[in-house]
Amino acid sequence: MENKYWILITILGAVWGSAFMFIKIATPELGPIALVNIRLAVAGLIFIPFLLQQKYLKYFRSNLKNILVLSVINTALPFSLFAYASLESSSNMLSILNGTTAIMAVVISTIWLKIRLNFFQIMGVFIGLFGIVVLANPDNVYISMKATIFCLSAAFCYALSANYIQKFAYKTNTIVLLGWSLVIASVLLLPITFFNLPSQFPSNKVIFSILWLGVISTGVAFLGYVRLIEKVGAVKTATVAYFIPVFGVIWGYIFLGEPITLQILIGMILILIGIVSVSYTHLRAHETDSYLV
Repeated sequence: MENKYWILITILGAVWGSAFMFIKIATPELGPIALVNIRLAVAGLIFIPFLLQQKYLKYFRSNLKNILVLSVINTALPFSLFAYASLESSSNMLSILNGTTAIMAVVISTIWLKIRLNFFQIMGVFIGLFGIVVLANPDNVYISMKATIFCLSAAFCYALSANYIQKFAYKTNTIVLLGWSLVIASVLLLPITFFNLPSQFPSNKVIFSILWLGVISTGVAFLGYVRLIEKVGAVKTATVAYFIPVFGVIWGYIFLGEPITLQILIGMILILIGIVSVSYTHLRAHETDSYLV
């Protein structure tokens, strides 16, 4: 793979890793549901010009069922869970536990899609689980047990979505699935948001956080992700998963002053080892797939 694509993958990892920091900043003022709804609406506006092009629009009706499913399990629900978790967690913990998506995806594929795991993948699952145990220890003051459950539930949603796409919609255009799921998820959340509006106008830092999350982390980054898949394939693009927890920890330390403890480092390293172990062979077996993990 050319160096320019490695640079783009690193940038994508840095952008997605930053999302958890901005979620942490914006949620206390806006509330989890309002933040997610605005984020999805802004990102949806980025996608609309593409989605309304005839070459994409013609696939909407035939894929409506899949779009509706993904708008819930790949968008509205996990986004909301991470936002709620941020109220009782540091941003670096959010990014690290998000990394368990790849491990869960492989476990689900074994149960649901009957894909057999090799020895290294099985070891990767157990190593990743041990990393979760390290981070979910009650002595970890940087995340509550409730927030841990929310994060792992969100990661499970992403993992389930990846397997759903592989089983039912792996030939569908990625822009159609991701773009319309963002738009529809924002509409589905509107009634709930109406009863969870913030009591005051958000501060400048929160407005910036919303714009970054909607325009950059969700809208532009997803478009970049799809473009990378087209250029270098799903397998190489999926290596972005290795960068997200690392950058999440770095941004939290630099901008929010979140400490990087030995416990956090050990948990992150174990989960990263688990991701590498379970993902590489799994992805090689599905090189033509184009789904988010």
